[in-house]
Amino acid sequence: MGKYKAVLFDLDGTLLDTLDDLTDSVNVILERYGFPRRERKEVRSYLGNGSERLMRAALPKHINEADFAKYLEEYKAYYEGHKEEKTGPYPGISELLRELHRCGLKIGVVSNKFDLAVKGLCKKYFSPCIDGAVGEMESAGIRRKPAPDMVFAAAEWLGVATEDCLYVGDSEVDILTAENAGMDCISVCWGFRDEEELREAGAKQLAHTAAELRKMVLE
Repeated sequence: MGKYKAVLFDLDGTLLDTLDDLTDSVNVILERYGFPRRERKEVRSYLGNGSERLMRAALPKHINEADFAKYLEEYKAYYEGHKEEKTGPYPGISELLRELHRCGLKIGVVSNKFDLAVKGLCKKYFSPCIDGAVGEMESAGIRRKPAPDMVFAAAEWLGVATEDCLYVGDSEVDILTAENAGMDCISVCWGFRDEEELREAGAKQLAHTAAELRKMVLE
Protein backbone atom coordinates (compact mmCIF):
# COMPACT_ATOMS: atom_id res chain seq x y z
CA MET A 1 0.00 0.00 0.00
CA GLY A 2 1.12 3.57 -0.62
CA LYS A 3 1.72 6.36 1.86
CA TYR A 4 -1.95 7.12 2.63
CA LYS A 5 -4.20 5.62 5.29
CA ALA A 6 -7.43 7.12 3.98
CA VAL A 7 -8.88 8.54 0.77
CA LEU A 8 -11.60 11.17 0.87
CA PHE A 9 -13.63 11.40 -2.33
CA ASP A 10 -15.93 14.03 -3.70
CA LEU A 11 -19.12 12.39 -5.00
CA ASP A 12 -20.70 14.11 -8.04
CA GLY A 13 -18.35 14.12 -11.01
CA THR A 14 -15.78 12.00 -9.16
CA LEU A 15 -17.44 8.72 -8.19
CA LEU A 16 -20.89 9.13 -9.73
CA ASP A 17 -22.07 10.63 -13.00
CA THR A 18 -25.11 12.46 -11.66
CA LEU A 19 -25.34 15.18 -14.30
CA ASP A 20 -28.43 13.99 -16.16
CA ASP A 21 -30.53 13.49 -13.03
CA LEU A 22 -29.40 16.87 -11.67
CA THR A 23 -30.21 18.60 -14.97
CA ASP A 24 -33.63 16.96 -15.16
CA SER A 25 -34.43 17.91 -11.56
CA VAL A 26 -33.42 21.53 -12.06
CA ASN A 27 -35.52 21.79 -15.21
CA VAL A 28 -38.60 20.25 -13.59
CA ILE A 29 -38.62 23.10 -11.08
CA LEU A 30 -37.86 25.76 -13.68
CA GLU A 31 -40.65 24.54 -15.94
CA ARG A 32 -43.06 24.22 -13.01
CA TYR A 33 -42.85 27.98 -12.48
CA GLY A 34 -42.51 29.07 -16.09
CA PHE A 35 -38.79 29.81 -16.10
CA PRO A 36 -36.48 28.98 -19.04
CA ARG A 37 -34.87 25.53 -19.03
CA ARG A 38 -31.13 25.16 -18.58
CA GLU A 39 -28.93 23.16 -20.93
CA ARG A 40 -26.92 20.22 -19.61
CA LYS A 41 -23.64 22.09 -20.12
CA GLU A 42 -24.99 25.04 -18.13
CA VAL A 43 -25.95 22.85 -15.18
CA ARG A 44 -22.54 21.17 -15.38
CA SER A 45 -20.85 24.54 -14.95
CA TYR A 46 -22.99 25.35 -11.89
CA LEU A 47 -22.06 22.22 -9.95
CA GLY A 48 -19.57 21.89 -7.11
CA ASN A 49 -20.88 24.25 -4.46
CA GLY A 50 -24.03 22.51 -3.30
CA SER A 51 -27.75 22.63 -4.05
CA GLU A 52 -28.32 26.22 -2.97
CA ARG A 53 -25.61 27.60 -5.25
CA LEU A 54 -26.85 25.37 -8.08
CA MET A 55 -30.38 26.72 -7.86
CA ARG A 56 -29.25 30.32 -7.45
CA ALA A 57 -27.32 29.96 -10.70
CA ALA A 58 -30.16 28.21 -12.53
CA LEU A 59 -33.01 30.50 -11.48
CA PRO A 60 -33.54 34.04 -12.77
CA LYS A 61 -31.76 36.70 -10.70
CA HIS A 62 -34.90 38.58 -9.62
CA ILE A 63 -36.26 35.78 -7.37
CA ASN A 64 -37.09 36.92 -3.83
CA GLU A 65 -35.76 34.92 -0.90
CA ALA A 66 -39.09 33.44 0.17
CA ASP A 67 -39.75 32.09 -3.31
CA PHE A 68 -36.17 30.91 -3.65
CA ALA A 69 -36.44 28.91 -0.42
CA LYS A 70 -39.60 27.24 -1.77
CA TYR A 71 -38.00 26.40 -5.12
CA LEU A 72 -34.91 25.00 -3.40
CA GLU A 73 -36.91 22.70 -1.16
CA GLU A 74 -39.00 21.53 -4.11
CA TYR A 75 -35.82 20.84 -6.06
CA LYS A 76 -34.39 18.79 -3.19
CA ALA A 77 -37.61 16.81 -2.83
CA TYR A 78 -37.85 16.09 -6.54
CA TYR A 79 -34.18 15.16 -6.82
CA GLU A 80 -34.40 12.87 -3.80
CA GLY A 81 -37.18 10.94 -5.53
CA HIS A 82 -35.45 10.77 -8.92
CA LYS A 83 -31.74 10.72 -8.11
CA GLU A 84 -31.13 7.18 -9.38
CA GLU A 85 -32.88 7.26 -12.77
CA LYS A 86 -29.86 8.10 -14.94
CA THR A 87 -27.06 8.11 -12.36
CA GLY A 88 -24.31 5.53 -12.07
CA PRO A 89 -20.63 5.09 -11.19
CA TYR A 90 -18.02 6.18 -13.70
CA PRO A 91 -16.16 3.32 -15.46
CA GLY A 92 -13.90 1.38 -13.12
CA ILE A 93 -14.93 3.25 -9.97
CA SER A 94 -16.74 0.40 -8.21
CA GLU A 95 -13.77 -1.91 -8.81
CA LEU A 96 -11.38 0.79 -7.61
CA LEU A 97 -13.23 1.27 -4.33
CA ARG A 98 -13.38 -2.46 -3.71
CA GLU A 99 -9.64 -2.75 -4.23
CA LEU A 100 -8.81 0.21 -2.00
CA HIS A 101 -11.06 -1.28 0.67
CA ARG A 102 -9.35 -4.68 0.36
CA CYS A 103 -6.00 -2.97 0.75
CA GLY A 104 -7.06 -1.61 4.13
CA LEU A 105 -7.54 2.04 3.21
CA LYS A 106 -10.29 3.95 4.95
CA ILE A 107 -12.66 5.52 2.41
CA GLY A 108 -14.84 8.54 3.00
CA VAL A 109 -17.10 10.67 0.82
CA VAL A 110 -17.42 14.41 1.40
CA SER A 111 -19.89 16.28 -0.79
CA ASN A 112 -21.57 19.69 -0.91
CA LYS A 113 -24.76 17.91 -2.06
CA PHE A 114 -27.46 17.74 0.63
CA ASP A 115 -26.77 15.02 3.18
CA LEU A 116 -29.81 12.79 2.60
CA ALA A 117 -28.97 12.34 -1.08
CA VAL A 118 -25.26 11.75 -0.39
CA LYS A 119 -25.92 9.00 2.11
CA GLY A 120 -28.60 7.38 -0.05
CA LEU A 121 -26.47 7.30 -3.21
CA CYS A 122 -23.40 5.98 -1.41
CA LYS A 123 -25.42 3.24 0.26
CA LYS A 124 -26.95 2.17 -3.05
CA TYR A 125 -23.83 2.18 -5.20
CA PHE A 126 -20.82 1.70 -2.93
CA SER A 127 -21.78 -0.07 0.30
CA PRO A 128 -19.87 -1.69 2.03
CA CYS A 129 -16.68 -0.21 0.56
CA ILE A 130 -17.23 3.26 2.02
CA ASP A 131 -16.61 3.79 5.72
CA GLY A 132 -18.60 7.00 5.91
CA ALA A 133 -20.33 9.59 3.73
CA VAL A 134 -21.46 13.08 4.57
CA GLY A 135 -23.18 15.91 2.73
CA GLU A 136 -23.68 19.59 3.42
CA MET A 137 -23.77 20.30 7.19
CA GLU A 138 -23.73 24.08 7.51
CA SER A 139 -26.71 23.97 9.88
CA ALA A 140 -24.38 22.19 12.32
CA GLY A 141 -21.76 24.93 11.96
CA ILE A 142 -19.54 22.93 9.58
CA ARG A 143 -18.80 25.04 6.53
CA ARG A 144 -19.17 23.57 3.06
CA LYS A 145 -16.19 23.00 0.79
CA PRO A 146 -13.85 24.66 -0.11
CA ALA A 147 -13.56 25.41 3.62
CA PRO A 148 -11.64 22.54 5.23
CA ASP A 149 -14.23 21.82 7.93
CA MET A 150 -15.91 18.87 6.22
CA VAL A 151 -12.71 17.03 5.41
CA PHE A 152 -11.37 17.66 8.92
CA ALA A 153 -14.58 16.16 10.32
CA ALA A 154 -14.34 13.21 7.91
CA ALA A 155 -10.73 12.47 8.90
CA GLU A 156 -11.76 12.56 12.54
CA TRP A 157 -14.60 10.08 12.14
CA LEU A 158 -12.36 7.83 10.09
CA GLY A 159 -9.78 7.97 12.88
CA VAL A 160 -7.00 9.12 10.54
CA ALA A 161 -4.74 12.16 10.83
CA THR A 162 -5.31 14.73 8.08
CA GLU A 163 -1.71 14.40 6.88
CA ASP A 164 -2.40 10.70 6.19
CA CYS A 165 -5.41 11.47 3.97
CA LEU A 166 -5.58 11.93 0.22
CA TYR A 167 -8.35 14.02 -1.30
CA VAL A 168 -9.80 13.17 -4.73
CA GLY A 169 -12.18 15.43 -6.64
CA ASP A 170 -13.14 16.81 -10.03
CA SER A 171 -13.37 20.58 -9.64
CA GLU A 172 -11.71 23.81 -8.57
CA VAL A 173 -13.72 23.53 -5.33
CA ASP A 174 -11.98 20.24 -4.55
CA ILE A 175 -8.54 21.63 -5.33
CA LEU A 176 -9.14 24.51 -2.93
CA THR A 177 -10.59 22.18 -0.30
CA ALA A 178 -7.48 20.02 -0.28
CA GLU A 179 -5.24 23.08 -0.25
CA ASN A 180 -7.13 24.59 2.68
CA ALA A 181 -6.94 21.29 4.57
CA GLY A 182 -3.26 20.73 3.84
CA MET A 183 -3.98 17.46 2.04
CA ASP A 184 -2.55 16.01 -1.15
CA CYS A 185 -5.05 16.18 -4.00
CA ILE A 186 -5.65 14.21 -7.17
CA SER A 187 -8.00 15.77 -9.72
CA VAL A 188 -9.95 13.45 -12.02
CA CYS A 189 -10.52 14.46 -15.63
CA TRP A 190 -13.75 12.56 -16.30
CA GLY A 191 -16.07 14.73 -14.20
CA PHE A 192 -17.65 18.18 -14.36
CA ARG A 193 -14.45 20.07 -15.29
CA ASP A 194 -12.07 19.23 -18.13
CA GLU A 195 -8.30 18.94 -17.87
CA GLU A 196 -7.65 22.49 -19.02
CA GLU A 197 -10.02 23.91 -16.41
CA LEU A 198 -8.40 21.80 -13.69
CA ARG A 199 -4.90 22.89 -14.66
CA GLU A 200 -6.01 26.53 -14.67
CA ALA A 201 -7.40 25.98 -11.16
CA GLY A 202 -4.03 24.73 -9.95
CA ALA A 203 -4.31 20.96 -10.22
CA LYS A 204 -0.95 19.31 -9.57
CA GLN A 205 -1.89 15.66 -10.04
CA LEU A 206 -4.34 14.48 -12.71
CA ALA A 207 -5.94 11.08 -13.24
CA HIS A 208 -7.58 10.29 -16.57
CA THR A 209 -8.93 6.82 -15.71
CA ALA A 210 -9.82 4.83 -12.61
CA ALA A 211 -6.84 2.56 -13.34
CA GLU A 212 -4.51 5.55 -13.38
CA LEU A 213 -6.03 6.80 -10.12
CA ARG A 214 -5.51 3.38 -8.52
CA LYS A 215 -1.84 3.45 -9.40
CA MET A 216 -1.40 6.96 -8.02
CA VAL A 217 -3.09 6.04 -4.73
CA LEU A 218 -1.46 2.69 -4.07
CA GLU A 219 2.05 2.97 -5.50
